[in-house]
Amino acid sequence: MPMPTPTSPSNPREPEELYRHSLRLLLDKDIPAWVGLWAEDGVMEFPFAPPGWPERLEGREAVAAYMRDYPDHIDLHDFPDLRIHRTAAPETIVVEMRGVGRLVKTGAAFDMTYIAVVNVEEGRFTSYRDYWNPLAVQAPGLDFAGSDAR
Repeated sequence: MPMPTPTSPSNPREPEELYRHSLRLLLDKDIPAWVGLWAEDGVMEFPFAPPGWPERLEGREAVAAYMRDYPDHIDLHDFPDLRIHRTAAPETIVVEMRGVGRLVKTGAAFDMTYIAVVNVEEGRFTSYRDYWNPLAVQAPGLDFAGSDAR
């Protein structure tokens, strides 16, 4: 069953607004609502994924499975240094940001830098290439993605 296309300010259509809304949902730990921002056939890619970690998730259900336990492992507090860049293609943005918080298992600080290339069509994420730091997953408590690296 298709999900309705977002149209209200709380469910924005523009890529920049949708991305900012998605960050609020992550801070609220509302993973089902975050997954609801994805197109049914949306693709999430991790070009720098270390061995044993997923490199590509195809479809909303795969993204949901990947993110399901995220709040049990990472307690996000903020996304400082957020910069969203428009591109020549109106459906594509490039995002630079940091995610900060703590690792739930150890209480250690979490501070990850990201660059993402994001495509939005009809108010849904259709493509999300997440260039996160693969060295950061060596910290205990970060194995939320079902990797077989540990």
